[in-house]
Amino acid sequence: MMNFTKRWKFLVLVSVLLLGNAFSLTGCHGRESLSAFVIPEEFDLSRNYEITFWAKNDTNKTQTAIYEKAIADFESLYPNIDVSLRLYTDYGKIYNDVITNIPTNTTPNVCITYPDHIATYLTGKNQVVPLEDLFADEKYGLGGSEIIFDGPTKEEIIPKFLEECAFAGHYYALPYMRSTEACYINKTYVEALGYTLPEKLTWDFVFEVSEKAMEQDEDGNFLINGQKVMIPFIYKSTDNMMIQMLKQKQAGYSTPEGDMLLFNDTTKELLYMVADHVKTGAFSTFKISSYPANFLNAGQCIFAVDSTAGATWMGTDAPLCDISEDKLVEFETAVMPIPQFDTQNPQMISQGPSVCVFNKEDPQEVMASWLFTQYLLSNEVQIAYSMTEGYVPVTSKAQNAEEYRDYLARCGEDTNTYYEVKIKATNLLLEHVENTFVTPVFNGSTSLRDGAGQLIENTAKSVRRKQTIDEVYMDKLFEDVTALYRLDQISSQSKAASGEKADLGPLPQTAVFLLSALVTVWIFIGIYALYQMLKKKRNVQ
Repeated sequence: MMNFTKRWKFLVLVSVLLLGNAFSLTGCHGRESLSAFVIPEEFDLSRNYEITFWAKNDTNKTQTAIYEKAIADFESLYPNIDVSLRLYTDYGKIYNDVITNIPTNTTPNVCITYPDHIATYLTGKNQVVPLEDLFADEKYGLGGSEIIFDGPTKEEIIPKFLEECAFAGHYYALPYMRSTEACYINKTYVEALGYTLPEKLTWDFVFEVSEKAMEQDEDGNFLINGQKVMIPFIYKSTDNMMIQMLKQKQAGYSTPEGDMLLFNDTTKELLYMVADHVKTGAFSTFKISSYPANFLNAGQCIFAVDSTAGATWMGTDAPLCDISEDKLVEFETAVMPIPQFDTQNPQMISQGPSVCVFNKEDPQEVMASWLFTQYLLSNEVQIAYSMTEGYVPVTSKAQNAEEYRDYLARCGEDTNTYYEVKIKATNLLLEHVENTFVTPVFNGSTSLRDGAGQLIENTAKSVRRKQTIDEVYMDKLFEDVTALYRLDQISSQSKAASGEKADLGPLPQTAVFLLSALVTVWIFIGIYALYQMLKKKRNVQ
């Protein structure tokens, strides 16, 4: 038999082991951490470096060629740095692969991504390099004395675009390209319906024309196009649609601290509006009907909202048109900002990829990555890439370059490099930069964005299934989307990060069992200690 001291130590040991197991089960999966990056005094040019660059293109061979040329030109300047390119067709796939690789420290060196995604990457300690000290470094910073190419200074990066890369107290990215959304319009059909395009689009105007376009003859052909198919208004990105409508209405979406304001009465009002026009067939979405450009070019859509970066797919002469020539319809394409509720205070989202640098154990490898990241902002890359789509260069250095100004001035000279719709989409953003906005960035902001779009998608699908759209439906919809994207958990985590008391939800059953066992052990320890104390007291008496 063990004596009292040994038994006590044994019970304490069992308790500690149980407690450790319980906490291991209640915690999140751990992520590998790195030491914080420190800028070396000198970049060691005597060493060879291999860095990986993950980028995205839309199967656009011209964009791929620009990446490849940028890498070749950079490697000719820095022969000791070898850059390996990995291309993706979707930003979401880049995001998923980065998240997968964080626990093993096998992230890329340089990655084209979005600030919302970077906010999640930051859950791995020191995984993403804060850039403000690198910006200011006299030798290797923006415009630094040791940079051997003509890169931009910090002052030459468009301030509004640079600020979009600042969150959580640091700059975690450099902007690479910027775009916004545009409404591509079959002006010919609008006028055939008896309307004239206003100077600024409103939601009321777009929906009124869309409803007019639903008129059919006795054979079921739509009067405006003589076809069996007509979806007057198609929106590509419903998350952007909801976010921008809320911004225009000055309604809540989220705060920088991660408070979820999406589920409000204005959101319901907007969803009822969507439901009304889905019911008549006047409105649909990309996820339900497919690419707006394909319907627009076939004369089966009048208002197609998509990114300015998708301009080369839009219009009768679109160089990247995805439908067969026999399906094309001749029409005049107008390019306008998205519809507004308040034309005196237009609001449109700023979007487009940014570039982040991942931390590594070797600071010199990080410096090689940083040099390549800067090169992506050189005029050679910025101007060439912006010419492929309705993108805008992110530096005043590129925007004011003679080559770029000449490009804009030659709008409509051909249907390829100087394609009219593409350059009009570019000018749309250049003229409205001050009317653009971005949403707050925090860990979970990607999920909130997805949830915003899902509200519209679910509502549209429910209408098509003849479901009743009322307050009961809306309450259930809010609950379903919250659960689908775990938005209640994200909100709790944000509160915890800011020091507020958070509801973290129920513990796993295994953890509950172990914690219960721990309590039981301590109860027995207490009973046993009391028994021994009373026994000792009786012996003394």
